[in-house]
Amino acid sequence: MKAIVLAAGRGERLRPITDSIPKPLVPVAGKPLIVYHLEKLARAGIRDVVVNLSWLPDKLRAALRDGSDYGVRITYSDEGPVALETGGGIFNAIQHLGPGPFLVVNGDTFTDIDFAALAAGADADARAGALARLVLVPNPTQHPRGDFGLDGDRVVERESERFTYSGIGLYWPELFEGSKPGKFPLLPLFKRAMAAGRLRGQLFTGEWNDVGTPQRLAELDERVGASRR
Repeated sequence: MKAIVLAAGRGERLRPITDSIPKPLVPVAGKPLIVYHLEKLARAGIRDVVVNLSWLPDKLRAALRDGSDYGVRITYSDEGPVALETGGGIFNAIQHLGPGPFLVVNGDTFTDIDFAALAAGADADARAGALARLVLVPNPTQHPRGDFGLDGDRVVERESERFTYSGIGLYWPELFEGSKPGKFPLLPLFKRAMAAGRLRGQLFTGEWNDVGTPQRLAELDERVGASRR
């Protein structure tokens, strides 16, 4: 199985930090955010990783190189100066990811989720006709309404008992059927899969942090650093 780590975004909410450094390279306890993901993917046996690029791409390439320092092989998917949003970015890289299921990981989050366990469920999901499995988390304070509900392991539209999409999931290329190159979001594809009963999900209650503001970054840096002392 392969994975894509999403690293193309501008990181507007983390400015001015991200004026000079790509958000996935922002350090937490002395290590870039994206490196935590790369090392975890390698430990899970996932060696082939695509990293998409747009904002300050040369800095990401220079920092990560071919990925061998972290036990992976990196292929870069450069979107040019204007990022293609999540849907368009993944679709732009689909040639490097198919034909089977692949992991998607937001490069600007911090988590202790077990990537190997998530990948291990791919065969069962495929037999059930799933187009994606989303990892949902309890709603953080900055996103109190959440995104989706769960009915068993089916992701559903619901006004209450909603959870937040973590930016981590297992996708099948068929989720993007009919898509065209360019800039587009994921949500319409998720809604289409939900309507067909083909969007699976699971609730994760472990470590997950959306490093979206300087304050949240500082708090995470202090907590992770303290845990290592």
